[in-house]
Amino acid sequence: MADVSVSAGSEQRSWYKRNEIAITPWLFLIPGVLFFFVYVIYPIFSSISVSFYEWDGLGAAEYVGMANYQELFDDDAFYTSLRNNVIWLFLYLLAIPAGLFISLFLNQTVLGMRLYKSLFFFPFVISQVVVGLVFTWFYDPTFGLFNEFLGIFGAGPVNVLGDERYVTYGIIAAGLWPQTAYCMILYLTGLNAVDPEQIEAARLDGAKGWKMLWYVVVPQLKPATFIAFGVTSSGALRAFDLISVMTNG
Repeated sequence: MADVSVSAGSEQRSWYKRNEIAITPWLFLIPGVLFFFVYVIYPIFSSISVSFYEWDGLGAAEYVGMANYQELFDDDAFYTSLRNNVIWLFLYLLAIPAGLFISLFLNQTVLGMRLYKSLFFFPFVISQVVVGLVFTWFYDPTFGLFNEFLGIFGAGPVNVLGDERYVTYGIIAAGLWPQTAYCMILYLTGLNAVDPEQIEAARLDGAKGWKMLWYVVVPQLKPATFIAFGVTSSGALRAFDLISVMTNG
């Protein structure tokens, strides 16, 4: 009996050892996947279910079918919000190429480059509330630096946050400041993984400048670009604190 139990135990351990490389990544992924389903997937379907009810969050819910959607599509504010979100989404993606070009500059070996990196990294570590306050002062029509700059060229003061024609673009510019810093960090990390042998081979073939960037460097930055695109897109569609601070909602 003892020999049988020892043999079974050794077979069990040997099976785990044979599959350890395949199993270990899943053991690390399971907690993250569970959190993703509990805090992301389930709330999405729960929100869809709640949308068919009239509910104040406290009392009993009353089923109203598509009445909420009908009221939504009849509201002009919905279309204004939809248009602003589309503008936000497309212009916010400018942070990706901006972060790429800044990272290419910061990837050089120049005296004082650590200081430059710290200055470009700074917007990423401060909160959105602080960013909103800084740009609110920047756009102030009485003492803001933006209007002081316009005054150099003889242009009159512009109340960016008080004019519906400019307010959306003014807030997007404020949001691009820290988001560009985030994309810059992703690309700086990706540039460290660029294969120097491919760079050298491209140089021997006569590639340089934009051709080197487009055909050799950028393809090796696909993982960083994928993450930057996903995070930037989601950030554009869920912006609230910045808008609340700069426009009082």
